Amino acid sequence: MSKVVTLVAVSALALACTAESPEPTAPFSVPVFSHGAAPAGANGGNFGTPLDASEEVMPPGVVNDSRARGNSVFQLSSDGNSLSYKLIVANIENAFMAHIHTAPAGANGPVVVWLYPSTAVAPGPVGQGRIDGVIATGTITAANLVGPLTGQPVSALVDLLKNDLAYVNVHTNDGVAPTNTGPGDFPGGEVRGQIEHRGH
Repeated sequence: MSKVVTLVAVSALALACTAESPEPTAPFSVPVFSHGAAPAGANGGNFGTPLDASEEVMPPGVVNDSRARGNSVFQLSSDGNSLSYKLIVANIENAFMAHIHTAPAGANGPVVVWLYPSTAVAPGPVGQGRIDGVIATGTITAANLVGPLTGQPVSALVDLLKNDLAYVNVHTNDGVAPTNTGPGDFPGGEVRGQIEHRGH
């Protein structure tokens, strides 16, 4: 008799577990940026862009068939006086500098912030070979603004970011003349992306 009771109890438990188990679902992804809420300490939210060759505006006659990719991420501080950043690349060679420039999509413009090798106004060595992963992190303050933003507050840069008037690009140089000979040798920029406002 106890075997029957035990069998009934085990069957009921198995049925209950089966009834509560969810059906398999499609894969899910976790966004880098949440549009509904900003991380603690963020005042104006996040900004960022993917980087690829198709966004670059090349000189006439130059073909950029690079397979390099990248991503840049920016977060405004709670007081609005600084932007922390991270620059990530993959499948790129001879990167020697990267910047934020000001211009709309489809146009080239002047540098307003240096990102790589750092926020200091100085390129890295040329012909370094392959580089992947996070290549630069830092904090941008008013002291780091150059070109048309020299002497202005960080809010001037943030206004450009919010209005799709700034882009990030990574420049490459193999150190051998001539330039613009192919991936790893585009001193004017190999990968680019227009910076987007990604939440408050």
